[in-house]
Amino acid sequence: MDNAKHQAPARYGGGDGCLTTLIRIPVRLVVLVLVLPVRMVWDALVACARAADRTVLRPLGRALSWLFQVLVVAPARLLWEWVLTPVGHALRWVYLTLLAPAGRGIRTGTGWLLKAVLVLPVVGVWRYVLVPLGPAAARLARHLVVRPARWTYRELLTPLGHGIAAGLRGLRAGLDLLVPVLLVTPLAWAYRWVLTPVGREIAAAIGVAWRIAGFVSRAVGRVLARLAWYLVGAPLSWAHRTVFTPMGHFVRDAVWAPVRRAAVAAGPTALDAVRTARETVRQARRDAWRALVGGPPVTEPREPGSPLARTLGTAHHATTVPSAAPEPEISLPGEHSARRG
Repeated sequence: MDNAKHQAPARYGGGDGCLTTLIRIPVRLVVLVLVLPVRMVWDALVACARAADRTVLRPLGRALSWLFQVLVVAPARLLWEWVLTPVGHALRWVYLTLLAPAGRGIRTGTGWLLKAVLVLPVVGVWRYVLVPLGPAAARLARHLVVRPARWTYRELLTPLGHGIAAGLRGLRAGLDLLVPVLLVTPLAWAYRWVLTPVGREIAAAIGVAWRIAGFVSRAVGRVLARLAWYLVGAPLSWAHRTVFTPMGHFVRDAVWAPVRRAAVAAGPTALDAVRTARETVRQARRDAWRALVGGPPVTEPREPGSPLARTLGTAHHATTVPSAAPEPEISLPGEHSARRG
C-alpha cells in the first residue's frame, strides 16, 4: 500500500499530459453520477429479496407443499386403490367371461354365413356350369375363330406377301440396271472429259494472272516509293542534315550544358535545405503531441557544429578560415583555370 501510494503521483503526474488529466476527471464524475443510482437500486433489491426469502417464500413453499399432499396426492392414492383398481378387475372379468366367448361365437357364425352366401354359390357355378361349358366353348372358338384365321393366313396373306416381295426384288434389279446407265455413266464422262479439263485450265489461268499481278504490283510500289522519296524523304533528309542537326548542337552546347552544370551545383544545397525543413517539422510535431497527451521527457539534441568554411583553392590546400564563406562543392570548369592564371 505504501509503495502504491508513493508510485501513484509519479504515474499520474509524470507520464500523462494536461489534456489527458483534464479529460479523465469529468469523465469519472459523469460515470459516477450515472452508476450510483443503479447500484443503490440493485443493493436495495438484493436486501429485499433476501428478507422475503427468509420470512415469506420459505414458509409459503412449505404450506403449498402440505396443501398439495393433502388435496391432490392423498385423494389420488385413495381413488386409485379403492375405485380404479376394483373397476379394472371387474372389466377384466367381464371381458374374459362374457365378451371373449361371445366374440368367438360371432366370428364362427359370420364365417359360416359368408361361406353359405358367397363361397358355396361361386363354387357351385364354377363346378356345375363353367367347367361343363368350357370344352364346348373351346370347340366353338376353334371352329369359329382359329380355323378361319389359319385359312386366311395360309391362303391369302402368305401368297400376297410373296408377291409383294417378288415385286420389290424386280424393282430393285431394274434400278440396279438403270441407275448406272442413266446416271453414273453420264456423270463420270462429264467429270472426265469436261469438268477436269475446264478446272485445269481455270487453275492455270489463275496462276498466270497471279504472277502478272505480282509484277504489276511491285512496279507500282517502286514508282510510289520513288515519288515518296523525292517528295517527302529527300526534303526531310536535307532539313535534318542542314537545319535541325546544327540547331540541336547549338542548343546542347549553349543552353543545356550551362543549365545542367548549374543544377548539379545547386543540388546538394537544395537537398540540405529540404532535409533541415523536414527535421524541423518533425521536431515541432513531436513537441506538440508531447504537450497535449504527455510522455517521457526528451532531451533536445544539440546543433551540430558547422564545418569550417574552406578557403579558395581547397582542392590543393586543406587550410580553413573560420570567417571565410564556404566554397560550392561543384564549380564551373573554367573557374580554377581562371584563378590559377
